[in-house]
Amino acid sequence: MTEALSLRISDHHANRRVDQALAETTSLSRGRLSELLKSGEILVNGRKVKPSHRLRGGEHIVIPPLKTTPMDLQPEAIPLDILYEDEELLIVNKPAGMVVHPACGHHQGTLVHALLHHCPDLPGINGVERPGIVHRLDKDTSGSLVVAKTERAQRGLSELFSRHDITREYLAWCRGCPHWVTHRMASLIGRHPHQRQKMAILPAGSPRGRLAITEATREACFMGLFSRLRLRLHTGRTHQIRVHLAAEQLPLLGDTMYARHFNPPAQLDAELRRQLAQLNGQALHAERLGFRHPVSQQWIECRAPLPAILRALDAALRQQGNTIKNPLETLSES
Repeated sequence: MTEALSLRISDHHANRRVDQALAETTSLSRGRLSELLKSGEILVNGRKVKPSHRLRGGEHIVIPPLKTTPMDLQPEAIPLDILYEDEELLIVNKPAGMVVHPACGHHQGTLVHALLHHCPDLPGINGVERPGIVHRLDKDTSGSLVVAKTERAQRGLSELFSRHDITREYLAWCRGCPHWVTHRMASLIGRHPHQRQKMAILPAGSPRGRLAITEATREACFMGLFSRLRLRLHTGRTHQIRVHLAAEQLPLLGDTMYARHFNPPAQLDAELRRQLAQLNGQALHAERLGFRHPVSQQWIECRAPLPAILRALDAALRQQGNTIKNPLETLSES
């Protein structure tokens, strides 16, 4: 971020810590924001405040230009499935199994490595040069992901995500068949109190939780044992869909973190059992991504085609028969 960022805090963030509110409204991490607040580089209504300062709503906040540190990463010529691209941004169809950003244990082969080869001058986040990432998908989740190519696109996209003013729809294949056709799930989600790699639904009023809202539509129910759901995110918390569905007793097929070990029933045909055994991660796909372009203001919408493994899984489920379908179903029956 080479330009100062000036923003007005909305009433939505009243009574929130300033570091929490800014983490939700900018592309900076909470840790980076905490450092800048402690050093007095971020001003709230013209004065220095602590990271724990509680906002009232309406405050004017100025974040200074940040120096970027070159990333010690080498571009890699990894093919990208590009759904949309212009001078400001691009949308890729991320494959399952690819990590978005370098992290412990994943120092090569990430989406960022591929993007650095495709777009050498991506803008920085958290004071690190050129990642261009404004949101993420779990390693084993496939589908649409938008990347900023310029700083103004990065700022605009970060604002869209912070306002939840972006359409995100996922397809999910689950164990169990819900009794409902449409359902709204709203809860506080935060770090699991005992298992730090997991997220969990927290009690109402918990200061460690952040509101997570997911709307679900049942598209099909297979044999009363499995279902395909369409999910629309109104927030973007870590593992949000996986946590919400597990709480509804509808764990994602292939999810080893939020579901118990699954032994397919003996009455399933051989092809379906084979497809279930081949899953190497949760059966979740970020199909649709739509938003108002942060620079041109045109509506941009992409639908990421299903990967072969999920097409085959869905076909095997439909072939098994005894399917209760929903009029809202959108996948083809071919």
